[in-house]
Amino acid sequence: MLTTPGYCDKHLRSIRRQQDEHRGSAAARGYDARWRKARALYLSRHPLCAECRRQGRTVAASVVDHIRPHKGNRTIFWDERNWQALCKPCHDAKTAREDGGFGRPGKQPADR
Repeated sequence: MLTTPGYCDKHLRSIRRQQDEHRGSAAARGYDARWRKARALYLSRHPLCAECRRQGRTVAASVVDHIRPHKGNRTIFWDERNWQALCKPCHDAKTAREDGGFGRPGKQPADR
């Protein structure tokens, strides 16, 4: 079964393991039990995707996004003014733009 174009489950796990070694696991980056609790509370208060709403669509949010990437800065990480609720497709598109999906260099958002 293919989960990502060109990669089977076995090799995708290997690639993700290599990425985690490079950037640290989710838990090492702060996405731990405290984050999961804060995320759930935020999504309960902000149930709709902010980007879809800007485009006139009503779509449930499933991801809490850091508007400005925190890059390990704990103050920015926990600042709720820097959070927005997004659906997974909007979050994935934003991440690809910022981080450079498919090997492209990313574009950093302007400071707010």
